[in-house]
Amino acid sequence: MTDHRYLVIGGGMVADAAAKGIREIDEQGSIGILSTDVDTPYARPALSKKLWTDPDFSWDKVDLHTADATGAEIHLRTTVVAIDRTAKTVTTDDGQRFGYERLLIATGGTPTPLPIEHDDRVIDYRSAEDYRRLRGFADQHAHVIVVGGSYIGTELAAALVQNGATVTLVHPDDVLGGSMFPADLAAAFERRYRDAGVDLVGGRRVTDGHGTDDGVIVTLDDGRELRADAVVSGLGITPNVDLARDAGLPVDDGIVVSATLVTEDPDVFAAGDVAEYPDLVLGRRRVEHVDNAQEQGRQAGRNLAGADEPYTHTPYYYSNVFDIGYEAVGRVQATLRTVEDWAAPLEQGVVYYLDGDVTRGVLLWNVQGQRDAARQVLAEAEALTPDMLPGRIPTGG
Repeated sequence: MTDHRYLVIGGGMVADAAAKGIREIDEQGSIGILSTDVDTPYARPALSKKLWTDPDFSWDKVDLHTADATGAEIHLRTTVVAIDRTAKTVTTDDGQRFGYERLLIATGGTPTPLPIEHDDRVIDYRSAEDYRRLRGFADQHAHVIVVGGSYIGTELAAALVQNGATVTLVHPDDVLGGSMFPADLAAAFERRYRDAGVDLVGGRRVTDGHGTDDGVIVTLDDGRELRADAVVSGLGITPNVDLARDAGLPVDDGIVVSATLVTEDPDVFAAGDVAEYPDLVLGRRRVEHVDNAQEQGRQAGRNLAGADEPYTHTPYYYSNVFDIGYEAVGRVQATLRTVEDWAAPLEQGVVYYLDGDVTRGVLLWNVQGQRDAARQVLAEAEALTPDMLPGRIPTGG
C-alpha cells in the first residue's frame, strides 16, 4: 500500500489547483493524485478554445505541470472503486490500495452520451484525447455533426468551421442560444453562425444513430437522418458522486460540503464539478465551470493542509466564439425578465436577469474586466430596483 498525507481522487484542474494550494501551507507533505485520464492535469478550456484558434498555443501551455510545481505523485489510467473511511484507504480497480491522512474527492463528471453506438467517429467531448480525435477530423476537412447548443457545443461548432470542417449543429432551441439570451440577442448570435457557414438544425434532438462504412448516420426526433464523417456532442455531464455515496457521505445534487469544503467526515473534502457548497451570494449550488475548479480547488488544498478557511468566491463562466466573448455570473436564463444595457446594440453591453424585481444573473457581452461589478450587483440585488440597473456596470462604450 502507498500512503500519502494528501490524496486526491481525480486528475483535472481541481487536482492541480489543490496540490498548489496544499503547497502554500505545507511544503513537504506527500501528495498523491489518482487520475483516470491518460494525460497529466491540463487546462480543459483550451480544448474548445485556444487550441483551435491560436496557432501559437502549444500543448506545453495547456499542460499545468502539476508534478514539477508541487512534487505530487500522479497515477494515470487509475480508477478508484472504493473509499474506506474507517481504514482511511482507497482501492483501485486493479487492486491497489492507497492510504491517506486527508482525502479530496475531485472526480468531475461523465459526459452525457449520445444515443448512438460508439466508435472512433462518435465523440462525447470531454478530454484531451477527445480533442486529438476531433482535431484529426478537422484536419481532414471532414463533415462533423455537433450535438448540443450550450457553451461547449457552440464553441466546438465555431472551432471546427474556423478550421476547415463542414459543420452541422443540432440543438434543442428554436433559435441558437434561445434558452440563455434575450430573443434579439439570440437571433444575432444565431446569425453569426449562419454567416460563418454552420448549418443549423434547431428545435431538434438526436434519438438514434449508427455507423456505416463511410461515416455516421444520425436520426433526429422528427425522423430525419443526417449523414456525416463524425459526430461530437457537448450535452453536459453527470457528476461522479457514486464513490462518495457508496462511502456513506451525504449526496444531493452533488457531494454535500460545508463552507470550508469538508464533508461530514472531517478528513474528506470535495471540490469542483462534484461539490455542492454554500455560495455567499447565490446560495447552495454546484458549479461545473473552470473558474470554480481553479478557485475552489486551491481553497480545498489549503484546507486539506489545515487552513480551515471558508470558500467565499462566487464563480463565473465564459465563452469565446468567433468575435464574441461573454461572461456570466448567476442565473442566465431566457425565462427570466431582462434589463438590457447596450453600449453598441447587440455588440457590447450588459444584460441583467431578474426574478420579479430582483437581479439573479448578469451577462457581460464583449465587456471586459467587470466580473467583480457583476458579483456586487448580485450581492446587493435586494436593494436594487430595475430602473437602477442601466449604467450600474460600465459597458465600455
